Amino acid sequence: MCGIVGFYSEEKNKEQAVKKMADRIKHRGPDGEGYYTDDKIALGHRRLSIIDISGGSQPMYTEDKKLVVVFNGEIYNYLELKEELSEYIFTTSSDTEVLLHGYRKWGKELPKKLRGMFAFAIWDIENETLFLSRDHFGIKPLYYYKKEGEKDIAFASEIKAFLEYPTFEKKVNKKLIGPYLSFSFTPTNETLFENVYRLLPGTSMFIQNGKIEIETYYDIEFGEKEYNFEDLVKEIGKKMKDSVKHHMLADVEVGSFLSSGVDSSYLVTLAKPDKTYTVGYDDPRYNEIDYAKDLTNLLGIENTSKKITKEEWLEAIPTFLYHMDEPSSDPSAISLYFVSKLASKDVKVVLSGEGADEFFGGYNYYREEVDMKFYNKIPYFIRHMLAVVFRALPEFKGRNFIVRRGMKLEDEYVGVNKIFSEKERKKVLSFEDNIKNKDITKVFFEKCKNGSNIVKMQSVDIRNWLLNDILLKCDRMTMASSIEGRTPFTDKEVFNLARTIPVEYKVTKDNTKVALRKSAEKCIPNEAYKKKKLGFPVPIREWMKEDEFYNEIKRVFEQDFTKEFFDQKYILQLLEQHKLGKKDNYKKVWIVYSFLKWYEIFFVDAQ
Repeated sequence: MCGIVGFYSEEKNKEQAVKKMADRIKHRGPDGEGYYTDDKIALGHRRLSIIDISGGSQPMYTEDKKLVVVFNGEIYNYLELKEELSEYIFTTSSDTEVLLHGYRKWGKELPKKLRGMFAFAIWDIENETLFLSRDHFGIKPLYYYKKEGEKDIAFASEIKAFLEYPTFEKKVNKKLIGPYLSFSFTPTNETLFENVYRLLPGTSMFIQNGKIEIETYYDIEFGEKEYNFEDLVKEIGKKMKDSVKHHMLADVEVGSFLSSGVDSSYLVTLAKPDKTYTVGYDDPRYNEIDYAKDLTNLLGIENTSKKITKEEWLEAIPTFLYHMDEPSSDPSAISLYFVSKLASKDVKVVLSGEGADEFFGGYNYYREEVDMKFYNKIPYFIRHMLAVVFRALPEFKGRNFIVRRGMKLEDEYVGVNKIFSEKERKKVLSFEDNIKNKDITKVFFEKCKNGSNIVKMQSVDIRNWLLNDILLKCDRMTMASSIEGRTPFTDKEVFNLARTIPVEYKVTKDNTKVALRKSAEKCIPNEAYKKKKLGFPVPIREWMKEDEFYNEIKRVFEQDFTKEFFDQKYILQLLEQHKLGKKDNYKKVWIVYSFLKWYEIFFVDAQ
């Protein structure tokens, strides 16, 4: 695991700039650094040594010095690919070298051959072409900065590296604040920094003579097949064993995060790492430590745990937001920060359970499609009229259900963690908000228009929630502690099976992730396969009512810069309603606070 930076430019004196960019993300690779520059390109690399510790330094070159690469990630099938590339001479044991020879043999088709998590840049010195690519699901980040009409382009593993790029102009991309409030993250290839973009998962960028081409090499598709349930359960077991085996490849020790749920319990049971790590809180509703220790005691492996205090959690917010690069609606990411710090005392690599819910149908939200089938029997025009009427009424129990079920999924669904409606966004924002949620999601719905509603929701959540929340926080919080997070569920071979599973083997009235839980039941020695996943939950709902956190939020809400983005009176009202117990507004308060605190860190305090 590493950090990469670089830029395509004819400017002189590139060495100092690229080093400063790399230094900004030193936490991603404290074990080493390396650079390459010429008249057109600058490449920088920060290394966290995992495979071929002595021989895998970067930038890495082909033996004829015609290709050079910087790479962040792991290629889990690199040993198999080395056999396919037997005509080339390998001088290291590193998976990085497979990229160089693979690009020489397969060119732009190289990413299709890879199994792993990756973001890399290959510079063809002779032909002066730059090839960048990002893995199938976006486990590893890759951003680029480009102003319209200019040839120069910079890229990096984290946005903060651009703060050291000589021509970077730091501006807020205001038009995305509205969608951020609904989706709970920025749901496009644009970011909240103007002119900074994500290279999307499954895509590659090719640059020659200043001309940029972006191509998709992999897209998510569902195609249900008929299965005997027991045969499917066995096949899931085989795929997961194979994925865990590949994800354990390393020249350093591999540990694992462990919560109380089925996903991490399944991984730990299959991998049996010597060390596991768990965090919790004093409130038993938010504490998974006892459940985790029950499993590790049965498996005979070590579990290290920590209870996070409110004071520690609140103190970590600025560090957390700095490492996230963009504001986050997910307070559990701070728990992930602490469990990563805990693990970093012992290991460089940890397994984590991201991807299971999205691939196998794990969200309770999906169960509404099964539980409320009776309501769908009411003609749509009646349900829609009821929705229109109820939408105009104040909030009360059951109102949101009537509104949801009276709308077409394509018009209403943005993900499992929708926070502000478009209607309320207009009240909370202090500027005109013109972006419609369905204009963002329609491309995802079009790609699975013949699928069931559950499949459609999975499609949206994999492309948005998994990418821009779940995997993002895993990468950022592990890298903040200079360790590598690996996600065996988010694997293309696992998805190749998961995409074919019928809906009735994903979600029923009784449970979610039905087939996966049954597969886990066959090997987990306790009843974690039954348990609802909590995922390192946080007592933030309660803390917001206590003076210490309440006063900090109020302080930020009352700052002058807040008026540029939000109706100050309205957001303070949300906070007061929550403190007094009149409304449960903690998600709304947190997402606004997260944005404003992020702005304070990157735009106010940084000046």
